[in-house]
Amino acid sequence: MPEFFKVLPPDDALAKLFEHLPPRAEPETVTLAEALDRVTYAPVRAPVAVPAFARSMMDGYAVRAQDTYGASATLPAYLLLVGEVPMGAAPSVEIKPGQCALVHTGGMLPPGADAVVMLELTQTAREGEIEVLKAVAPGENVLRPGDDIRQEAEMVPAGHSLRAQDLGGLAALGITSVTVARRPRVALLATGDEVVPPEVEPALGQVRDVNSYAVAGQIQRAGGVPVRAGIAPDRYETLLALARGALAEADMLVLSAGSSVSVRDMTADVINTLGKPGLLVHGVALKPGKPAILAVCDGKPVIGLPGNPVSAMVVADLFVVPAVYRLQGLAAAPARRAVRARLTHNLPSQAGRVDYTPARLVSRAGELWAEPVFGKSNQIFTLVFADGMVVTPADSNGLSAGETVEVRLF
Repeated sequence: MPEFFKVLPPDDALAKLFEHLPPRAEPETVTLAEALDRVTYAPVRAPVAVPAFARSMMDGYAVRAQDTYGASATLPAYLLLVGEVPMGAAPSVEIKPGQCALVHTGGMLPPGADAVVMLELTQTAREGEIEVLKAVAPGENVLRPGDDIRQEAEMVPAGHSLRAQDLGGLAALGITSVTVARRPRVALLATGDEVVPPEVEPALGQVRDVNSYAVAGQIQRAGGVPVRAGIAPDRYETLLALARGALAEADMLVLSAGSSVSVRDMTADVINTLGKPGLLVHGVALKPGKPAILAVCDGKPVIGLPGNPVSAMVVADLFVVPAVYRLQGLAAAPARRAVRARLTHNLPSQAGRVDYTPARLVSRAGELWAEPVFGKSNQIFTLVFADGMVVTPADSNGLSAGETVEVRLF
């Protein structure tokens, strides 16, 4: 077994995990209505051009641009109005020299026309005739076929997490189903004689299982399917049997608690029994979350979380979430949302360690401030009352009040 508690920087620890966990995914097809936040298994190409026909970008008159050359407010061009283009239908008129047709935003450009004059730049000369007060160039105020996307152009690559606007693009192309990566099943096994389910009234010395539900939320947001596998007592054979069973039915296993230094700590031994190469990292230069365990067992990631909820969620954010994305074919997790804010209090730290401090965002005189929510790593409500995390980098001895910092939003 590797030397116990030889801590690694978080980035190095994740890289070590990923050395043994190449990006991979299994395909499945979902409907467009089910595709939000799903990861594409293969590139999606446009089966048709959008738009399929030349369209007006505003209300106005479809014209031949050359008929407007030299037009001005003092010397307008006069054009014969030959009709109106109906919305949702092909034009019934063709624009010939000296003619125009009324067209609405999104309407199809009639044959013969190559530009649109804004309604505001025209006026009625007499019945059936308009004055054009400004010249237009060919293509002006017109969306040409394929201007939005060309036929056979790549809309999104493989490994792309589909956003709301992507669903709109798929709908515009007439694509009603898409091949995506199957959502990985992530087994969550809590451990500890003192841990009881949330619906149980805890006796003195007992605590409710917080981590299985908090981390399940993180897994679900990353596209995984959390599978709660129950609570294991602090007995080696029982823990091993439950861990083996949970991992056999899932793509990944997360063990909550049991990774702190203790004579009753069996997590590392259990993990090394689950498959090769086994335990890769036991200890990360991180606060909170130092006693994290990272492993790969016969191709499946296994991660041991500290028992304290804040520590567990920090470790899950840094290692569980990226692994879930990895199992959907992404090389790395999508960029996190973050804001810049000024710090209200000093945050002392220790060089060589990355610190995560919960913080709430407050506005003062129109300026955004980050107010640390101080507490211990076993206090889940330090996260409940926070908007995000302030990260103190490893090369810093701390952050000063008034300093502008980045807040990683939840």
